[in-house]
Amino acid sequence: MLQLVARPFRSNIQSRASCSSWCNPAGRRSESHPSTPRISRLQIAPTRHSAVVYPVGVNRAVRLVAIVVLLLALLPIQASPAQRVLVVAFDSVIAPITVEVLEKAIREAKRQNAGLILIRIDTPGGLLDATREVVSKMLASPVPIVTYVAPSGARAASAGFFILQAGDVAAMAPGTNTGAATPVASGQQMDETMRKKLQSDTAAWLRSIVSQRGRNAPLAEKTVLEARSFTETEALENKLIELIAKNQQELLAQLDGREVRRFDGSAATLQTAHAEVIEYQPKVRERILTAISDPNIAFLLLILGALGIYIEFSSPGLIFPGVAGGILLVLGLFALSVLPINWLGVTLIVLALALFALEAVYTSHGILAAGGATAMILGALLLIEGPPEIRIRLITAVAVALPFSLITVFLLSLAMRAHRRKVMTGGRGMIDEIGEARTALTPEGKVFVKGEYWDAISSTPVEPGAQVRVVGIEGLRLRVEPVA
Repeated sequence: MLQLVARPFRSNIQSRASCSSWCNPAGRRSESHPSTPRISRLQIAPTRHSAVVYPVGVNRAVRLVAIVVLLLALLPIQASPAQRVLVVAFDSVIAPITVEVLEKAIREAKRQNAGLILIRIDTPGGLLDATREVVSKMLASPVPIVTYVAPSGARAASAGFFILQAGDVAAMAPGTNTGAATPVASGQQMDETMRKKLQSDTAAWLRSIVSQRGRNAPLAEKTVLEARSFTETEALENKLIELIAKNQQELLAQLDGREVRRFDGSAATLQTAHAEVIEYQPKVRERILTAISDPNIAFLLLILGALGIYIEFSSPGLIFPGVAGGILLVLGLFALSVLPINWLGVTLIVLALALFALEAVYTSHGILAAGGATAMILGALLLIEGPPEIRIRLITAVAVALPFSLITVFLLSLAMRAHRRKVMTGGRGMIDEIGEARTALTPEGKVFVKGEYWDAISSTPVEPGAQVRVVGIEGLRLRVEPVA
């Protein structure tokens, strides 16, 4: 307790009134009140518990702050929402559809307020023009992008190496590789000067990306000029990537709290420890186009579609082969329309079809059929212009061309035999049939042919019971002649 002691004692009101009325600023007693004793100094008499006395206004402010702090402490603590990570897979040939998928993924990341886009790479390469578009959109993305070669056994070859280096952070899983980014001419041989020009241009483009990312630009350039490739360990040791992670969870743990420098110079801090991972789900159209963008699948669809349509024309009324063949043919042509076509390959495939047709007409003992199969295999190999990884593989060409050759020759042979076979129905089916004269033909009479009685006329008299041959038909009357 605190006790306020004043000697001599007066109440607060009296003291204030007395002081205001007769005390001067110096604290001396006024002469107008000689009888009033002088108030001595205010003293604090300590009791058992000592404390500091503050002015009234300060005490109220302290109490108010204490109440606010207590109320805040009683409120439930809410954790900040976890950062979202959008995962996009590049697991096929880099083609124009890849550009479309990336565009939609970036828009989806912005819509969901994602803090990071993770591109999972497993590609043999792709078209250089499509790769440039993909890299340009990655560099201009408002959302940070991390590129990750995964799972184990995956690769980021050729075009995949450019995409790997375009990420704000580049990472690889154990057992993966990257590199071999030398550009290849599209469907034709280049002279030495043109080859150097293409490589120099591509290498300069790669240097501009890698240097801005703070990685090993001179070594990265060798993937273009010397077709160098690297394992994940070699890439990390040579500063071509920043991280090695066994799986996606480990990668996100390593990225947490990492500050990245964007291509435009801005900085961003990644918060991925407890991030919500969202897999980008391509639309049905994107899935179909991604699947058929593989030239091997496109070629298979084209051949199966052509075969189905031919079967429908050969056997009208089956319906299903025609419908299925039309759909497959359209899909195959559409897939090839977005790929660079070499017209020499198209010419060889057309030549193969012509040779198959000739084999059915002429007896060549299989020479024409073998030539057609060879022409189709060569045409398939040369059909797509571009680097080897986006061309039709030899095993695909052989696996498709040989069965197609056998089926086509077999069906054409059946059609030609049916065409040569004698007509057994209708008026033409009566020609050369043998019948019997039931009455004398002088020159008209009755004959019995194929179990039916017919009126007949003969240029030579025929006795009843003699055999006659049908040589023509005139309306409902046969023209016959005696069998020699």
